[in-house]
Amino acid sequence: MTLPVEIRDRRDAKFKTNACVARLITENRMADNTILIPAAELAAKNKAHFPNESPEYRQARNALLAEEIELRRNIERVAALRRALPPGGRIPEDYTFQGPDGAVRLSQLFGDKDTLVVYSMMFGPQRERACPMCTAMLTSWEGTARNLRERVALAVTARSPIERLLEFKKERGWQNLQIYSDTQGAYTRAYVTADDGDVPGLNIFTRSDGTVRHFWSGEMSGEMADPGQDPRGAPDADPLWAILDLTPAGRGTTWYPKLEYASLTTIR
Repeated sequence: MTLPVEIRDRRDAKFKTNACVARLITENRMADNTILIPAAELAAKNKAHFPNESPEYRQARNALLAEEIELRRNIERVAALRRALPPGGRIPEDYTFQGPDGAVRLSQLFGDKDTLVVYSMMFGPQRERACPMCTAMLTSWEGTARNLRERVALAVTARSPIERLLEFKKERGWQNLQIYSDTQGAYTRAYVTADDGDVPGLNIFTRSDGTVRHFWSGEMSGEMADPGQDPRGAPDADPLWAILDLTPAGRGTTWYPKLEYASLTTIR
């Protein structure tokens, strides 16, 4: 069976990207061809020691440190490849959202920036309450948004009416996140899910000489999850999970964020 040209091109591009990353790792190089000192050699320079640790602990910790160095390098390699993507497609229309002051176009969400980050949260009109996972991540973003907006524009969208979204924003105490309603759903169907399903989406757009293009989208679907793991992108956009990954118990398999906690009534 012959694959359609578009699918074949995407497949070939994926293979080329994977081969490029693998070659860079094997050759201890970054995407800009900088030659790197082997991670194990760097880890051997580690002078950290803590009270009462055993020799076995220190040996295992230094071995882990070498892997952490490789992880850091691979994150940067992938980020460099992401930045080097060819221009994405032009947006087919300048989508209209509803904001606190009325209708606003996608192009207007850029403000004075040339990059726009749009997160689509799971809070459609069919939901009684917003998705706890989306809410947890956006609550983390609320703090970093003050700094993030110095570099890029940031917007949050959802399918619920704007009045409902603004009420929820007030409830959560969000001051730095700008939230908009995709009332008609045209943007959601084009860039989140074609069937207008209740799923989240993260998209990056660029603007140059008045032309708005799609740059990147989180495309790791549930079908791409590894055994025993929840579907998620890499790197994870929610710092909650990155911190839990540092702990002995890790992320766990049964705990998920909630909208309210009886033991933390003053923390939203």
